[in-house]
Amino acid sequence: MDRGSKPAVLVTGGAGYIGAHTAKALHEQGYLPVVYDNLSSGFRQAVRWGPLVQGDIRDAAALGEAMAAHKVQAVIHFAGLIEVGRSTVKPDLFWEVNVAGTTSLLQVMREHKVERLVFSSSAAVYGQGARSAQQSIAEDAEKAPSSPYGDTKLAAEWMIAAQCRAYGLAAVALRYFNAAGADPSGLIGEAHDPETHLIPLAIAAALGEGKPLTVFGQDFQTPDGTCLRDYIHVSDLARAHVAALGIELRAGAFEAVNVGTGEGRSVMQVVDAVAKAAGCQVPHSVGARRAGDPPSLVADPSLARDLLGWTPRHSSLQEIVADALRWETRPAYGKGVRASSGRGSSPFTSSAD
Repeated sequence: MDRGSKPAVLVTGGAGYIGAHTAKALHEQGYLPVVYDNLSSGFRQAVRWGPLVQGDIRDAAALGEAMAAHKVQAVIHFAGLIEVGRSTVKPDLFWEVNVAGTTSLLQVMREHKVERLVFSSSAAVYGQGARSAQQSIAEDAEKAPSSPYGDTKLAAEWMIAAQCRAYGLAAVALRYFNAAGADPSGLIGEAHDPETHLIPLAIAAALGEGKPLTVFGQDFQTPDGTCLRDYIHVSDLARAHVAALGIELRAGAFEAVNVGTGEGRSVMQVVDAVAKAAGCQVPHSVGARRAGDPPSLVADPSLARDLLGWTPRHSSLQEIVADALRWETRPAYGKGVRASSGRGSSPFTSSAD
């Protein structure tokens, strides 16, 4: 795409956590991010780098109007539901939003001849399968989702790949692991209601602003018995979306790419890192395992390096926690992005911690 003309990129779910960071990264690389979000969970105040169109991805007419009005040349698709636990009790809702919503988007893209898509997928498509907790995950690994959330992400990938083959769409699905941290500027960061992600919950517990942390299971086959996850700084993840948008792909091509660091950090390692950064202990207890949680999800990020030319720059656990802590304790807490509804719920994040 010709960056000199500020090509418009529709960012569905762009008022949410990862979407807002990606809109900022797009702006910095010469694109015009057009945020399309129903604001049921995202924040109007997080839309700072381009126009906002309020609408639902299942509303084909509204999507079409947005694409036509802004002469959209590509789409980055975040909009969807992500809470693993919730998906186990409301699977029909997750299929309606994540799968039917993606179907709607693909139809409208075809009608408006928008031929480039970057899809927000998830490591949840893998599940644990027969893999040991010490094995990293390559893109061709067995797909065995352990939750309806993972099922819907995998189904959406299959549908996108089929549309690529049938209609000449070119698409990249980014299977990312655990997004964390906040933009170092403090303008945007992670805010959910209820909060379900480990790092902000641990910070809130340490600062006395939330309940003591519950560690879900300490009997996994991992070095310290707690789940291993591959934490990636949200700013690094945003860069990966821009990189995926910029690579050359032939018509009909579909690529699925892991975005992670290749290093697993356990729940207790995260708790220790938060305690060190905050200068105080993180009150916590050990509870039962959570439904749908694999023991280990750690990326093999080789393809991201080779295909996208991307490597993480800011994803040490120390930097992730430091930026998250800065966001949570900034003087503007309760203002700006966290307006009116408090810690609003954004479903546009990554796989559950």
